[in-house]
Amino acid sequence: MMVKSTDVKQTTNIPIYQPNPQQKNPINKKIKQESIIVCSAHNDDFVIGVGGTIAKYIQEKKKVTAIVFSYGENSHPWLKKQVVQKMRSKEAEVAAKILGCKVIIFDLKENHFLEDIKTNHRDEKLQKIFTSLKPNKVFTHSSEDPHPDHRAVHEITLALCASLPVHPELYVYPVWNALTFKTSNPSLYIDIKETFWFKLRALRAFSSQQIHIIYPVFLLLFRAFREGLRIHSRFAEKFFRLK
Repeated sequence: MMVKSTDVKQTTNIPIYQPNPQQKNPINKKIKQESIIVCSAHNDDFVIGVGGTIAKYIQEKKKVTAIVFSYGENSHPWLKKQVVQKMRSKEAEVAAKILGCKVIIFDLKENHFLEDIKTNHRDEKLQKIFTSLKPNKVFTHSSEDPHPDHRAVHEITLALCASLPVHPELYVYPVWNALTFKTSNPSLYIDIKETFWFKLRALRAFSSQQIHIIYPVFLLLFRAFREGLRIHSRFAEKFFRLK
């Protein structure tokens, strides 16, 4: 099952609704802004996996919050922890600004997410964030991702969504999966032909990861072009719906 995000075009030959000023008009009620959460193990994952979709949702006036679970300080073991945290948090903030979303960063220890989430009330803080944001959609890593931190975030996200009084739509996105997942879950295709370049610009914000970014850029171009062909667009991002 394919779902494509499309733009709504206005036409001028449709009669315009003229409300009676003496009657209460339900059309004038304030429409609640849609809320989306993107869970990201490291500071660049939300851009690699969902960057084009985030920028598109922002253009559609939706509220998007990226939650980064770790600074990823192990990427620069020769530098002091505080130096790496400051550098990588700045990169994430710049990338989020380019895409238009908000970013919240936690400091879980790499390779120990499931243990560390239970310390210093981090699980309670995450629960409060999810509860306050009341997400309509949540995007997270896949259980099929080869990176252990990504699989841990998947497990944490499932528990957080299950605890909400109203369960959001839950989607998974690829990062290090070279081609695709084995899942047979329904697919969501988002047309990002207008926002793909914002994704690439945001990716360039991670200057400390330039050596590692070379591989994702070529992979992202291939993925975006391939998924775009499926919905007759130049570029697209594909997700799988779990719930």
